[in-house]
Amino acid sequence: MEASITLNRPELQRYLARVTDRWVIEAAYVGGARVADERGAPAQRERGPEFVIVLVSEAFDQIPWLERAYIAGSLWDGLEMGAGAVLHCYTRAEFNRKCQSMAIVHDAVWRGIDLLTDTEPE
Repeated sequence: MEASITLNRPELQRYLARVTDRWVIEAAYVGGARVADERGAPAQRERGPEFVIVLVSEAFDQIPWLERAYIAGSLWDGLEMGAGAVLHCYTRAEFNRKCQSMAIVHDAVWRGIDLLTDTEPE
């Protein structure tokens, strides 16, 4: 029998604090294979990225996409979390489009954890 898999929620909240020190964040979600593991997904599956982070802020409007993803990624502590993360940093308008057009973003939002409230979808 496998041990229960849990996410390092304190580190997720520390990550969110590091991000919100730089930008006003309207929405923040974490999804990916580790979230699915915690929920009991079968081991034999295509895992995809271990962590998918989706951040939404109007402050991103003045920052090129690669730069915002790089900065947000540099704040992620892969050693503490046990893996790297794929970062998606969008303005509200970009987020609305990407949530409809990108399965990885949609999945992180609808099946992931809302970091601002630290709740899982029902």
